[in-house]
Amino acid sequence: MKQYKPKDFAEMINVSVKTLQRWDNEGVLIAYRNPKGRRYYTEEQYQQYMGIQSENKVGKTLIYARVSNQGQKDDLENQIEFLKTFANARGMIVDEIVTDIGSGLNYNRKQWNKLIDRCAEGEVS
Repeated sequence: MKQYKPKDFAEMINVSVKTLQRWDNEGVLIAYRNPKGRRYYTEEQYQQYMGIQSENKVGKTLIYARVSNQGQKDDLENQIEFLKTFANARGMIVDEIVTDIGSGLNYNRKQWNKLIDRCAEGEVS
């Protein structure tokens, strides 16, 4: 696995080296240490920080969108397009799109409840 010095890693994720040091001390993004005690970061940490999924994940990637009533169908399509764009920008391939039309104030949402069950079964990553 590729390793990065703190300066290089800070540039990659667009923060300062001081921020990386603080995050390490606070347990937010813990650096690895070499035998001399110097910090370094890995490609895996970069991918995790950037939200890039690894190749060996098991489960589908899907997006969920919901609107409150039938009159908001256009908004639903806009949500779906936004979520697709977001996922593609992060390097994710969307396997499935799940939508619901119904109130967000109760949990009588068929597709949402099915999605929760699928997550519990490990079908969805």
